[in-house]
Amino acid sequence: MSGAVETITQGNDAEQRAPDQTPEREIGRVISCDGGFAVLATSTLQHEVDSSDIWTIGRLITIAVGESRIVGLIYKLNSVDSDWEEKKSNTVQAQIELVGEIRDTKKGQPIFSRGIINYPPLGSVAHKIRSRDLMAIHLPYTKRSMVIGTLSQDDKIPAAVDIDSMLSRHFAIVGTTGTGKSSALALLMRKCLEARPDLRILLFDPHNEFSTAFPDKATVLSSDTLDLPFWLFQLEEFAEVVFRGREGLEEEMDALRDMIPEARAKFAAKQNAGGKTVRRTSDVGNISADTPLPYRMTDLFAQIEEEIGQLDGRHDRLVLKSLKTRLDALVNDPRYRFMFTARTVDDNITDVIGTIFRIPHNDLPITCLQLAGVPSEVVQSVISVLCRMAFELSMWSKGSCSVLVVCEEAHRYVPLDHSQGFGPTRLSIARIAKEGRKYGVHLGVVTQRPGELDPTILSQCSSVFALRLANDSDQDIIRSAISDSSASTISFLSSIGNREAIAFGEAIATPMRMQFMELRKEFLPGAEIFKTAEADPNNPPDIDLNTIIGKMRGMHE
Repeated sequence: MSGAVETITQGNDAEQRAPDQTPEREIGRVISCDGGFAVLATSTLQHEVDSSDIWTIGRLITIAVGESRIVGLIYKLNSVDSDWEEKKSNTVQAQIELVGEIRDTKKGQPIFSRGIINYPPLGSVAHKIRSRDLMAIHLPYTKRSMVIGTLSQDDKIPAAVDIDSMLSRHFAIVGTTGTGKSSALALLMRKCLEARPDLRILLFDPHNEFSTAFPDKATVLSSDTLDLPFWLFQLEEFAEVVFRGREGLEEEMDALRDMIPEARAKFAAKQNAGGKTVRRTSDVGNISADTPLPYRMTDLFAQIEEEIGQLDGRHDRLVLKSLKTRLDALVNDPRYRFMFTARTVDDNITDVIGTIFRIPHNDLPITCLQLAGVPSEVVQSVISVLCRMAFELSMWSKGSCSVLVVCEEAHRYVPLDHSQGFGPTRLSIARIAKEGRKYGVHLGVVTQRPGELDPTILSQCSSVFALRLANDSDQDIIRSAISDSSASTISFLSSIGNREAIAFGEAIATPMRMQFMELRKEFLPGAEIFKTAEADPNNPPDIDLNTIIGKMRGMHE
């Protein structure tokens, strides 16, 4: 199936509704309407229409009102009679939500709109929806609409999203573990790049499962290959790495706040003296602990030693000795080599940003950052630094460098409980969510626990792909956080199948129950795990225990 959306065929086909169409197409009549909802009365054998195909939860029907057709979504069915008679007519009432209106152009092309001009009067006739009407509802008419699957109601009808709307107003993928979130994300990322070749994607991969999903599109960075110099960290981010969330260390924090600007200024002065201007001499005095200028750890250690040797220093000697011990352990810890990898510090910020954000991307626009090997104590700081850099890169490039930041397991970084997580990380992600669309930086949120995610972040995601959610509280979060959702649509979440989703929001013409298209096996996330699982049990792969233990100890080369 082509990824691009095709225009609906015009003209009179076999499904075209004639003004004098026969009663055989009738499936029910309106007996109640309150504006947003209506009730239909029908019978299971009415006019020999296959009721099992029509009267099921989640199906769409149309109600004829003059020259337009009102679209309704069935969300509840009940039998009027107390007994059910086999092979006999049974009276049924269907409760439907009115979702929009379809009108035909002069050329016979159906056009769908969400608003309803003429509500159905009592006695209005309901019909089984036509395929052309379904296509009119679910295919947005934009240049960058991409097909991502098919409708659950009719697998011949493609399900499409408007990529520009999905990106500019952010998107979320939620669902229980094992429902297909990772595969859905991989598919959406490919569709985004197909529609927007200029886009760059930074993917936070907490389980190292996406490296095989984009062999033709991605550069993979791990703790072994990532180069994120310590001097790019702002004070709070660096302190999180040094103190690892411990409280009661305010004096050591104050010492860093005083000494880091001095170390940065010393480096800048040396570079200026050597002809490598990193900052105008007149501005050196304005350097703060957060200024993204390099500094050397040797200079920082020298400052600490100098203060320890003073009789009347700014900081307590025991505090400084404790700080020096922490910093020394950090610098020599092999797990943190991605921060302290360079023996000599240089102003290589251009190379760092170019590598991480793919400038130029050289046909590899995705950066897959594997976080499984990054120490848990520093993950939050790394996410904070990169999200902050993504926002500033897009902002100062005036939108010419468009970046999509994808947070897998987003509830880790922006949890509901503000006492958990890391403040700067929360602020960096929230800034993208709230202001990113102005500058061309976009956010994709993926989580299996929407109830544990900060609702402020989720509410900024205007397009949602909700896979199966069995937890009532998670369903309530989705229902309350997204204003465009409807109770009747969300009510299906606990029973939909794998790879199936309820999609709604700015990028989708109207809420739809759909199934994502299948990716080729080699493009599935976690493909290496699948290979191991499918290996011949009588011929298992070799296990290099020394390499495994080396990685466990963080001492592998």
